[in-house]
Amino acid sequence: MKIAIGSDHRGYSLKKRIKKLLAGEGHEIVDVGTDSEDSADYPDYAIPVAEKTAGGEVDRGIVICGSGIGVSIAANKVKGARAALVRTVEDARMTRQHNDSNVLALSEAMVDNERLDEIVRAWIDTEFEGGRHQRRVDKITDYEKNR
Repeated sequence: MKIAIGSDHRGYSLKKRIKKLLAGEGHEIVDVGTDSEDSADYPDYAIPVAEKTAGGEVDRGIVICGSGIGVSIAANKVKGARAALVRTVEDARMTRQHNDSNVLALSEAMVDNERLDEIVRAWIDTEFEGGRHQRRVDKITDYEKNR
């Protein structure tokens, strides 16, 4: 799977860890930055990840900041992005199964570091269930098309 990843300065160390995990499992990583812990603005990284994902350049995207909230808000401004702030393994599974999320938003401060790998794997490996959930995702997509 081809995955775009981006973070601000507060998410940088978590981004490095996730990149190592995903590369070790054979995924292709597109890192849009930041490249250090120097102060950086989360929209500068969340929006390009969401654009690459919504545009089909990559299969999925991952965005990280201190709380996960800013990157999720920024990513969701991109038409076709369905970013979900995830803090548990169950969140990761549910947002894929029911919402077909294509951008994973994570919090450097709030994520359970001992379960991080499991959270990321659950989000990557879980399939969208479709069915009644497809109807709901279609309503979101239809709304975006008409705006």
